[in-house]
Amino acid sequence: MENPLSAVQMGLIYVNPEGVNGVPDPLKTAQQVRETFARMAMNDEETAALTAGGHTVGKCHGNGDAAALSAEPEASDVENQGFGWGNPTMGGKASNAVTSGIEGAWTTNPTKFDMGYFDLLFGHEWELRKSPAGAHQWEPIDIKEEDKPVDASDPSIRHNPIMTDADMAMKVDPTYRAICEKFMADPEYFKKTFAKAWFKLTHRDLGPKSRYIGPEVPAEDLIWQDPIPAGSTDYSEEVVKQRIAESGLSISDMVSTAWDSARTYRGSDMRGGANGARIRLAPQRQWEGNEPARLADVLAVYEQIAADTGASVADVIVLAGSVAIEKAAKAAGYDVRVPFLKGRGDATAEMTDADSFAPLEPLADGFRNWQKKEYVVKPEELLLDRAQLMGLTGPEMVVLLGGMRVLGTNYGGTKHGVFTDREGQLTNDFFVNPDRHGQYLETGR
Repeated sequence: MENPLSAVQMGLIYVNPEGVNGVPDPLKTAQQVRETFARMAMNDEETAALTAGGHTVGKCHGNGDAAALSAEPEASDVENQGFGWGNPTMGGKASNAVTSGIEGAWTTNPTKFDMGYFDLLFGHEWELRKSPAGAHQWEPIDIKEEDKPVDASDPSIRHNPIMTDADMAMKVDPTYRAICEKFMADPEYFKKTFAKAWFKLTHRDLGPKSRYIGPEVPAEDLIWQDPIPAGSTDYSEEVVKQRIAESGLSISDMVSTAWDSARTYRGSDMRGGANGARIRLAPQRQWEGNEPARLADVLAVYEQIAADTGASVADVIVLAGSVAIEKAAKAAGYDVRVPFLKGRGDATAEMTDADSFAPLEPLADGFRNWQKKEYVVKPEELLLDRAQLMGLTGPEMVVLLGGMRVLGTNYGGTKHGVFTDREGQLTNDFFVNPDRHGQYLETGR
């Protein structure tokens, strides 16, 4: 669960259904459920609704010998990948499937969306048992035959319902239990909450609402969509650039601020980035990686320029980065013009779900040679992860890193890896000079 990692366990979407590290303990599992869903910007009520609603229909599959399965999909031949684990005993019957290893349905009527999940979870006492595949699962101590779900292939047979450790967490964790009791008292509220949480879960990765198409797009703006008002294009780019150039800000300050504003972008769900200028709002303004004191001084200058010229702060931040690059290139003997597109807007605190931005906080940034603390993953792995989240190619990652080193953007002004005595000039010294300093040895940090 350590940040900046995401999944609790490799190969799992959310949490281990048998318990933390495969050891059943609903209270411990509740903590991992809460953290995992928080990283998807889900609060406790949304998490409980998704768990209960999602488990109201369908079943788990573990009715067989797990040892008889073929290798995991990633280790199988290419023609088998995408089809799950090969099961020689399945015989085309759903009741013979083995995936999670847990076996059974959660509700009496697993093909009907109803309140059956709550009826069984809170209407019975549960005990730990093993599935046919050997997985830990919870089953009711005493249940009427008519309350058991029917077999997935033969409706004349009934089986015990099951609960995973995550389901039991909904019952034993005090906060989740109170939410579930609220749902049980008001089924319509539960259905509405589930519908909204499901829409959020399945649409988060679409990015901003402007990307939605079709007649069923909700009219309302939802805060988890990170709404951003349209920015003005009715201002003079050259006037703004001149004001920036005369501001007295250093190349390092301008490039660092533009980079810090943009680096939160995640191509996985299109959250973050420079548009909206949320770097000037909580929590980003206080993030350690953004150097809050330095950032506050720079933003004060940008906000005044924006107010005087009609440009958004978001546009000023990006345009200042362009001004700095052009200045650094000229100092190295090259005249370049960095392309710029107007129109970014400035989000407000009311448009920002501050808590949901916590998972976007950079905990390491190899481009600025900074890491908040030591992690189980290596710095170079964190660098690659940041680059892929931003959608950078290999060459783009390399040239950006080298360029930012010689521009003096290291966190706190450190000189590690700068490899130039012409700091502030856009040169290729980072790539030329390392060989002049002899052999480099790994220090373990």
